[in-house]
Amino acid sequence: MPRPELLPLHHWPAGVLCDGFALLAECTPQKTREGKPYLLVKFADSKRGVSVAIWADHALYAQAQGLAVGGFYKLRGSFTEHARYGPTLELQQYREVVEADKADGFLAGDYYECSPHDPAAMFADLVALAEAELHQPALKQLVLNVLHTHREALLRLPATERHFYPYPGGWLEHVRNVARNCVLLVDAYTGMEPPLDRDLVLAGAILHDIGRVREFDLPATPLEPVKKTVDGQLFGHIDLGRKLVAEAAAAVPDLPPELLRLLDHVIHTHLTLPEWGSPRLPAIPEVLVLHHADDLDAKLAMYARVLRRDTSPGPFTDSDPILRRVLLKQRGERTP
Repeated sequence: MPRPELLPLHHWPAGVLCDGFALLAECTPQKTREGKPYLLVKFADSKRGVSVAIWADHALYAQAQGLAVGGFYKLRGSFTEHARYGPTLELQQYREVVEADKADGFLAGDYYECSPHDPAAMFADLVALAEAELHQPALKQLVLNVLHTHREALLRLPATERHFYPYPGGWLEHVRNVARNCVLLVDAYTGMEPPLDRDLVLAGAILHDIGRVREFDLPATPLEPVKKTVDGQLFGHIDLGRKLVAEAAAAVPDLPPELLRLLDHVIHTHLTLPEWGSPRLPAIPEVLVLHHADDLDAKLAMYARVLRRDTSPGPFTDSDPILRRVLLKQRGERTP
């Protein structure tokens, strides 16, 4: 018999035997009401998750005891959209992914949502931006100390739980965009009286969401949702970020107290409106630059994510519960 076609899991047609790669998202021992044991297993790629019950009397049950959540597997089976249980899988066989599978198109990043940019490269970009564009020595030292102290967390940190950049590396993607745009905006207003404090805006852009490192408890695998810590639930990222920066500033004795107070105000008020979560209204114009760069990047990311993920027919997306609107998917034809 010919080998089944090798397809991404989200492209498997219903009822057709296929081969494909998937990430193991869940493997939970269960029992029926009659006490019959089975494993509830869920395989997924970035666009589809499918479940399969592996019963104790099935030939695969003994092998399935070695399944590792977060591991990658090559599957052979068929997909079914069950009326009661949703997307399910008739699994014939599986094995762990091996190095040779890369020749057949296996890429780990296809199986969970992640940044399209390398987190280590984005971190290096952010450090380089701080080193090149921050001119007040003590403020530069504060920013670099914070970045390097929390590097390992920042490489894995999402920007938010679910609204924008909600995946590993998302914090860096968002903050790098905001910091770059803040530099452009401040430079566009050169000559304003009184002048904008360029260093204050850039430092605020890099540190405005640093409280996320204490707000979020990072999961063991990229597919698991991020959860809030106890302090994250009690205080939120703004208060946690202010405290973190104050602690780091204590190790930079040459930092002017007034500059630190203004940086604290930028972090404290960057959301600007109480209904958006801002504890106070901004009292200096530098906050406005950061706020609008921050909001623009967040909104663009949300729009793009809705457009990427939508599978509805027709020219418009389904109404997004966060944006509370539909988006036009079509683009006008462009002449060369």
